[in-house]
Amino acid sequence: MSDDEELEEEEEEEEVVEETSIDQLEELEGVGPATAKRLVEAGYTTLESLVLATSSELAAATGITEAAAKKIIAAARKKLNVEVMSAYDYYVQRRSVKRITTGSKGLDDLLGGGIETQAITEIYGPYGSGKTQLCHQLSVTVQLPEDKGGLGKTALFIDTEGTFRPERIVQIAERFGLDPETALKNIMYARAFTSDHQMIVTEKAEPFIKERNVGLIVVDSLISHFRGEYVGRESLAARQQRLNKYLHKLLKLALGYNAAVLVTNQVVADPSVFFGDPNKPAGGHILGHGVTARLYIRRSKKGLRQITLVKSPYLPEDSVEVKITEHGIEDA
Repeated sequence: MSDDEELEEEEEEEEVVEETSIDQLEELEGVGPATAKRLVEAGYTTLESLVLATSSELAAATGITEAAAKKIIAAARKKLNVEVMSAYDYYVQRRSVKRITTGSKGLDDLLGGGIETQAITEIYGPYGSGKTQLCHQLSVTVQLPEDKGGLGKTALFIDTEGTFRPERIVQIAERFGLDPETALKNIMYARAFTSDHQMIVTEKAEPFIKERNVGLIVVDSLISHFRGEYVGRESLAARQQRLNKYLHKLLKLALGYNAAVLVTNQVVADPSVFFGDPNKPAGGHILGHGVTARLYIRRSKKGLRQITLVKSPYLPEDSVEVKITEHGIEDA
């Protein structure tokens, strides 16, 4: 197939997706053809994306009034039956949560079976500790069939530090018996150069999450640009507000599309600590409250890495040792 034929085929697929999205949105009360087109152009291509939007965000993105935006969101929530429920109903709903294997049985056990969907998992640690290695590995394991610990889905990798290496994907894919070329094609990659760019890339990626069947969103690293651009105590409040907004966007994507979100974070030294490990995660309380589970990775003896589960809503704090080899992260 020639390049021109491939381009025409992609354009036809995009037109079909857009027409399907417009048809679905037109079924909502108060949404006509013109409004449906505005919604799709603004990136609101599914009912899930509308349910998780605020009226002010929707109004600003589409140019409609806030009152009209509220009606559209309410109609989408009614369509998807988003209401108050009993704890038992929520327990049943939680059965839709899936897990992605990390490739290490010990680490999977620590996490209760792997990285959880509908949640944000953070891994923080010093430079060179292995955070990006876990990001590469999960970008591959998410593609495994469910009976092998994956989701049979694709990954979105947002790279803020230029650390993504396709060669590493090839090595890890071979370990798990996947075709390296297919594994690479199943990872959407975006290089973000500023915090604004990082946020825009995440916003613009939403229409592709459902279209490309994305099961994992990776942000490596989450806070790098925010720390570099908002310097000094006078800009701390502005930085934390933007970081909080970004975390909420990631959580909306995780909940709306039953996807797992994995973010990496840097560490800062706590000068008040005289004994023990002075490292603590950057980002303050905003990030601490914003993530669902938190892992701390650091170098251990004999070249191993110690990973500690620092925060989880229901799992106990514990540690496991792993090793990083040519084939990725493995049990020690």
